[in-house]
Amino acid sequence: MHMKNSLLFWGLLGLTLNASAQPYTLEQCKSLALENNHQLQSRHLEADMALQTKREALTYFFPSIQATGLAFNANHPTVQMDFTLPVLPTPIPLALAKHGLIGGVTATQPIFAGGQIYNSHKLARVGEEVSQAKTKLTEEEILQNVESYFWQIIALQEKLKTLDAVDAQLDQVQHDVEMAVQAGISTRNDLLRVELKRQETESSRLKVENGIRVTQLLLGQYIGRMGTTLDLVADHFTTPESPLSIYEEPSTAVTRRTEYQLLNKNVEAGKLRQRVTLGKQLPSVGVGAGYMYHDLTGTDNHFGVVFASVSVPISAWWGGSHAIKRDKLKVQQAEIERQQNLEMMEVEICQCWNELQEAYKQILLTQKSIDSSTENLRLNQAYFQAGTASLSDLLDAQTLMQQSQDQHTDACAQYRIKWAKYLQVTGR
Repeated sequence: MHMKNSLLFWGLLGLTLNASAQPYTLEQCKSLALENNHQLQSRHLEADMALQTKREALTYFFPSIQATGLAFNANHPTVQMDFTLPVLPTPIPLALAKHGLIGGVTATQPIFAGGQIYNSHKLARVGEEVSQAKTKLTEEEILQNVESYFWQIIALQEKLKTLDAVDAQLDQVQHDVEMAVQAGISTRNDLLRVELKRQETESSRLKVENGIRVTQLLLGQYIGRMGTTLDLVADHFTTPESPLSIYEEPSTAVTRRTEYQLLNKNVEAGKLRQRVTLGKQLPSVGVGAGYMYHDLTGTDNHFGVVFASVSVPISAWWGGSHAIKRDKLKVQQAEIERQQNLEMMEVEICQCWNELQEAYKQILLTQKSIDSSTENLRLNQAYFQAGTASLSDLLDAQTLMQQSQDQHTDACAQYRIKWAKYLQVTGR
């Protein structure tokens, strides 16, 4: 029952995929990934949040406006006193503010806050730039994965072509063996050997087709085409160009990387945080104006007021000097991390270049193997038809040819992936 359900699932999936099949190039897949990838969409939202944070910090430059209101009703007057005049023999009791209204509007403009507002706004702007750089870094990672999935599928499709060629060869071998059996110069054991080879080829085909399905699902999820057969097309897959055309000095290439920008922004943000901490230890000055109202005396009173304020954080000085030193040490730590990561990125660039060269040499080697195995198969076919070579030799020659073709296909796919990786680590 489980096997039937599994076959039904893959059958329905195949029908669904084939219903919407269309050819896709690598550039089309990349474009779709930039439009539809969920991880990238989340990064764009983070960039929008950083933009709102910067705009929020900008509002601190403007006056702070507050409106207050209070209504009360006490069980006895809140102001009680005896009012005495020289002409009166006895004091007059006076009671006020048993109930009333108080309200007003004030606007306060910061004049000096130790640079906290200015540096906080710059820090928010750096945060926006960092978010944009992280978005770009996510784009690079996504495009790298798209290339990897794309070339894996292309390689598997090439392996299917190799299996088709093997099947065509086996058809001819089976025909020759059947004729030999009818002529009495061969036994049915040879037919069984051919049948075993067909079963082996069919097993390989199932594995390749399953690999294509799974990788297509992964690529489809990346580019927003889940449930769609991705009929991929690629030109000159087996004839790649030399990597020498894209070589660049690591010390030059590292400065174009997005990670390099992030490291610089990390140091810049540390310095701004240090300035904000310093600003907290300095006096802050502000001016303001307001309009007030109350009826505490039983009559309406309206009046305006202007004021100035000075705030000196005396108690904050006790720990403030240590906070400043701590932020200064964090800046030094960020600078050390930047230098370390720069050196490691140069090492990574060198490593990727070596891997790219190695992948290119593997293609040249596997091409020689194809030439040798193809010639070996041609000779064994001729010898077998002439009766001077056994069927086992012929089938072994076919196996060697298939293996050399598959190795060449894998080498070409790896070269394409290494090529894309090298462009990424050199900031291109």
